[in-house]
Amino acid sequence: MAKESMKAREVKRAKMCAKYAAKRKALKEAGDYMGLQKLPKNSSPVRTHNRCKITGRPKGYMRQFGISRVMFREMANKGLIPGVRKASW
Repeated sequence: MAKESMKAREVKRAKMCAKYAAKRKALKEAGDYMGLQKLPKNSSPVRTHNRCKITGRPKGYMRQFGISRVMFREMANKGLIPGVRKASW
């Protein structure tokens, strides 16, 4: 499980990224790189990190499902993910 503070930090970064997205796009199109540097660092979409929706785990994230590999395996074993059959794990 990820710390609650780490999850909250990611949510804060995502909100800030959405808030400055239009401004960032306009500055990039204009070629104003000095203006881009003046924006907050956390407003960059590169600084956001994918996390598992269930546990908050940052590593082993599967974009297609939005969860980590560990949760994917547990859910597949319980039969919660349709179309997935246990092979040899």
